[in-house]
Amino acid sequence: MNYKTILIFFFCVLMAAACGTDNASPEKNNTTKLPDQFLVVLGVAQDAGYPQIGCEKECCKMVWEGKEEKKHATCLALVDRKEGKYWLFEATPDIREQLKALQSYINPSPDYTPDGIFLTHAHIGHYTGLMQFGREAMGASEIPVWAMPRMDTFLRTNGPWSQLVNLENISLQRLHADSSVEISQDLSVIPVVVPHRDEYSETVGFKISSANRRILFIPDIDKWEKWKWDIREEVKNFDQLLIDGSFFRNGELPGRDMSEIPHPFVEESMKLLSGLPDSLKRRVTFIHFNHTNPLLRKNTREREEVKKAGYSFAEEGMVIEL
Repeated sequence: MNYKTILIFFFCVLMAAACGTDNASPEKNNTTKLPDQFLVVLGVAQDAGYPQIGCEKECCKMVWEGKEEKKHATCLALVDRKEGKYWLFEATPDIREQLKALQSYINPSPDYTPDGIFLTHAHIGHYTGLMQFGREAMGASEIPVWAMPRMDTFLRTNGPWSQLVNLENISLQRLHADSSVEISQDLSVIPVVVPHRDEYSETVGFKISSANRRILFIPDIDKWEKWKWDIREEVKNFDQLLIDGSFFRNGELPGRDMSEIPHPFVEESMKLLSGLPDSLKRRVTFIHFNHTNPLLRKNTREREEVKKAGYSFAEEGMVIEL
């Protein structure tokens, strides 16, 4: 998405009231039109980004040829303008560009240091951006990084991440499932364990709450039926849900057994949630798209299908008011 795209913010607020999200960027460097507390989407792609390394498929060629726009790995920023702070959800390989883009949403400062980072798990698109805070790059000082117990241990005992800990570039804060972290007077974060490929760490999503709204962020999960909660009921409990949309349909990777990389296909999720009223469907936003997923690209039939069914898809620059 072109971060210079401008829409009047009161229209964004109206859209947020109607749909729970908006797909617009605020006026560049005009933070007066933003709410006091909000989430902003800084990336929507699966771990390897879009285009993906080594990809010669038409989906990636369109980016190299300038027909589609590059997309960054999935990341959210939680901004509290009242406190003058912001936190990241995920530290992606694209963190340099994402922190630069974030300056359009906060009062710009020479110091790009976040007030904390929440990690979901140890797959490459979700934590490897931490390296940019080390001595070879930013040389940061004691950035709080919240991680679950196995993730915490993984970072402490494996280089180069252990060097970040030893040099106090980051300060690990241990999370506990279903336990709240109060990050400001009005903002809290609760990790919720989800089933996924847990080679190096457990995997969590996050419940993000303000005094007014509740958001659920689950970028990765194997299949909804494996989760201890019923996603159909959870839609009723949150004002907005940003959920795993890695693949649109089965067969998206020709020659690959997609059961080896289980995710709920967007088609599956829409069918599962089809019995909900439109007012609840509007709360559901898909994110974390593989480079093959047509939801990444402009003017696709699949985008129209999602919108027609009553759901939405995340785009970079989307603001979600809290």
